[in-house]
Amino acid sequence: MRVVLLSGSPRPEGNTIQVVEECAGVIREQGLEAEVISLAGMKIESCTACNRCGKEGNCVLEDGLAGIIERIRDAEGFIVASPVYFGTARGDVMAALQRIGMVSRSTDHFLSWKVGGPIAVARRGGHTTAIQEMLMFFLISNMIVPGSTYWNMVLGRDPGEVWKDVEGMNTVRLFAENVARLIRKIA
Repeated sequence: MRVVLLSGSPRPEGNTIQVVEECAGVIREQGLEAEVISLAGMKIESCTACNRCGKEGNCVLEDGLAGIIERIRDAEGFIVASPVYFGTARGDVMAALQRIGMVSRSTDHFLSWKVGGPIAVARRGGHTTAIQEMLMFFLISNMIVPGSTYWNMVLGRDPGEVWKDVEGMNTVRLFAENVARLIRKIA
């Protein structure tokens, strides 16, 4: 059993990937595999509504997302984390989620009953808007989103500042644990 964790930050060593790696460690401690994928260095295109994914079985745009979609297809869980810029999730994160959702809906609905959810990382504000924005993807895809003790948000601007947000890190750790526990219960 495996969970794919997607870091939507353009910074390969920033706060978002640090939060994702911590969640991956928790998932591994629960006895599941955790695969971390970073969008850093990638240029994710928006869906062009070509509808070829339904015929081809995967997205035909050539920016690397098709390979990520295959990794998600084969997993039991999916967590996405985005930094928050200007009060919302990054545009390429939302573009990726929309394309992943379109491929699932146009093919075998592979997202249905996967366990996961969103995490937002920001300096000060916009967390709840970003979480709500990303959460829509999980809910419309018939996925299962476990809770935690608070919303999955962590505060931090400069790389490493997220570790000062003890409550935020504890919240996402419990969320990751709940994802893993729920996957095991369903199995």
